[in-house]
Amino acid sequence: MLSLQLIRQDPELVRESLAKRGEASSVDGILSLDEERRRLIQEVESLRARRKQASKEISQMREKPEALLTEMRDVGERIKSLDSEITRNEEELNDLLLRVPNLVHPGVPVGRDESDNVVVRSWGEVKTLDFEPLPHWDLGIRLGIIDFERGVKISGSRFYVLQGWGAKLQRALIAFMLDLHINEHGYTEVYPPFMVKRECMLGSGNLPKFADNLYHDAEDDMWFVPTAEVPVTNFHRDEIIEPGLLPFKYVAYTACFRREAMSAGKDTRGIKRGHQFDKVELYKFVEPDVSDDELEKMVADAEEVCWKLALPYRVLQLCSGDLGFNATKSYDIEVWAPGCAEWLEVSSCSNCIDFQARRSNIRYRSQVGEKLQFVHTLNGSGLALPRVVIAVLESYQQPDGTVAVPEVLRSYMGTDVIS
Repeated sequence: MLSLQLIRQDPELVRESLAKRGEASSVDGILSLDEERRRLIQEVESLRARRKQASKEISQMREKPEALLTEMRDVGERIKSLDSEITRNEEELNDLLLRVPNLVHPGVPVGRDESDNVVVRSWGEVKTLDFEPLPHWDLGIRLGIIDFERGVKISGSRFYVLQGWGAKLQRALIAFMLDLHINEHGYTEVYPPFMVKRECMLGSGNLPKFADNLYHDAEDDMWFVPTAEVPVTNFHRDEIIEPGLLPFKYVAYTACFRREAMSAGKDTRGIKRGHQFDKVELYKFVEPDVSDDELEKMVADAEEVCWKLALPYRVLQLCSGDLGFNATKSYDIEVWAPGCAEWLEVSSCSNCIDFQARRSNIRYRSQVGEKLQFVHTLNGSGLALPRVVIAVLESYQQPDGTVAVPEVLRSYMGTDVIS
């Protein structure tokens, strides 16, 4: 979240950032509530000082003046009333603050939506196959590796079953990506819970704004993770990180659960967009002065997965109107899927600066005895499934209906071809 002090000191900066995102400004409402809160607190403190003084006077009197006693009863009632007003004010103020998105980085292009994103580089040649490529929903059925009917029978729309070589391809991709990030990129693997407490959702920035898109167990107030970003953000919640320990670099595989309420009617064919999917997530806790550089490194780590799989890809810098709620700056990586004939987003890498750390109270000292600061956090997909599965199946399909296995996956799969 943004600090209240920043909004007080430079409200125009926050207004400009919200305007770049195309969002209505809540700055005036926040400042009004803050001013009212400070007035109420000042009145309470004045009344408490008066009550303390009167109590001292009364204790020294042999006879207690009724007028003074009446006044103190009135003062006590007024303090009680003001305390209730302050509590309501602070709840409303905190709710508004939690709904304000991160500041837009000065280097982010201003735009309305994804159509204004900027392609910053690409790799590989988008080849035209010498036969009519099948989309993965047809290819998967013909090979017997994707079962849509049983997925719907078991769980409903936007669910499917991977079986046989399809399930093994998914597992091979996860293992390959984890090994790459651990062995070559220096990340530490973690395996977090797939359900978290409410405060974890608040700390990562998913609540309160995105409650409608999350799966929730109301009885125990537990939330299914929409991404491993949520539990990993909270690894160091309410901690002070001692000098010399940063950066922390984590990689985590989790299943991800999203209601997709905001994408009703989109991408209903195939396995591109489902309520449950797998993802390998990259996450960093770093010192503020290196977070921009660490974002570029994270993007490069995700890109390497694409080129090791020999999947043509492009990197886009997101414009202000397409930035995620937590992000100050983001890049998306898209791979080409010839059967669908479209670019599929397989990674989004973001610098969240101190936005999540402030919500989660994660601080550090750069040197012994120095003032505490909030860390910067970064997250990125490295990569997201099942879209990588789609790209592999459609890019490596052969005229006879089989699918060649990418070379880097053959040791994981135990075969050179899916037939």
